Amino acid sequence: MDLHVHIHRFEERFVELEHALEDPALFGDRERSREVTREYSRVRKLVEMGREYRRIATDIRKTESEASGALEDGEMVQLLEEELRSLNLQREDMETALRLEMLPPDPMDSRNTIVEIRAATGGAEASLFVGDLYRMFERYAELRRWVIEVLDTSPSEMGGLSRISFLVKGEDVYRRLKYESGVHRVQRVPVTEAQGRVHTSTATVAVLPEAEEVDVEIRQEDIEVRTCRASGPGGQGVNTTDSAVQILHLETGIMVRCADGRSQNQNKAKAMIELRSRLLAARKAAEEARYAADRRAQVGSGERNERIRTYNFSQNRVTDHRVELTLYNLSELLQGQMDSVIDPLMEHDARERLAAVLR
Repeated sequence: MDLHVHIHRFEERFVELEHALEDPALFGDRERSREVTREYSRVRKLVEMGREYRRIATDIRKTESEASGALEDGEMVQLLEEELRSLNLQREDMETALRLEMLPPDPMDSRNTIVEIRAATGGAEASLFVGDLYRMFERYAELRRWVIEVLDTSPSEMGGLSRISFLVKGEDVYRRLKYESGVHRVQRVPVTEAQGRVHTSTATVAVLPEAEEVDVEIRQEDIEVRTCRASGPGGQGVNTTDSAVQILHLETGIMVRCADGRSQNQNKAKAMIELRSRLLAARKAAEEARYAADRRAQVGSGERNERIRTYNFSQNRVTDHRVELTLYNLSELLQGQMDSVIDPLMEHDARERLAAVLR
């Protein structure tokens, strides 16, 4: 792969995008302007990396020329050879970085995202862990300047949650959160444990890119809509009106529920967003033939041996089993510092995709 050819192509595209952004008419089309702005940011980064790659290549040629002209000065030749080794390593690193950045992005990466967390094995302790995970995502969203809208919650005893689903809005939400799908395992001493024994519990996390109306068409005759009284905390208005909405997709049997809004219309709109997203995920799963068309494809049964990540409180340790990553920053992670585990997963995924392209 001749990187110089690709760098030149990105520079030409960068100029085109700059001109497009200067056209006031572009911003009359919100979707188009968002696409152009997103591509502009990506191409600008590639252009900057390409300029650095060229600079390193120029320094290598210059150093090689100096080394060939200093053959009679052994000490100088040695210094220049050391510099060449360093520059060649820099070039190799930049080549890898460029190839990774050049991989086409997943078209779903820019989508808003629905996250569902459910208590699995472990009883009350698993429900408490669901609350911990939700607060972790909530704080991460704050750091990323994303917005969270809770869709539905099912409170449990001792202040935990048996289930919570929420919509996350912002830039590159699915790109970063998609690696959270699976079984999350916690190891800690429960507050109810008198003898100080460590218990193991699990929660499942499902992450779905928000579907748009053009992705999935839902006819009125395809669904059954029911209203019911919202339960649990939520304020006087929620507790005294039949505002919760439950929608059943008749063909697939997929059911969604939303009770967080103050009105049936709000809850129905949010429930339809979740339903479209679940139908899109099921269709994508069937097309790719590597997932089942239901929620089990993402999170399994919730058994402990299916875990993707372990949170060990006594050792302040978090381990991601997919990339064999172990960090001793659990307290920071639960405060929303999730990039320390997400970045290595993104890099691992990109390298695997690059290897597949280069085969």
